[in-house]
Amino acid sequence: METGKEYEVQITETSRKGDGIARVQGFVIFVTGGQVGQKVKVKITNVGNRFATAEIAQ
Repeated sequence: METGKEYEVQITETSRKGDGIARVQGFVIFVTGGQVGQKVKVKITNVGNRFATAEIAQ
């Protein structure tokens, strides 16, 4: 997982902050503006040790 890469993901949960949560090979991605049930292409904006953040790609 690296910043700038794009992935096709399914939003499966909502975080406490209201962002969508998806997983790629078990790695958690918080998707800004993502809604449960969406299947979207996301672009990774930040990668941490245990999770990444992403935005929906245009």
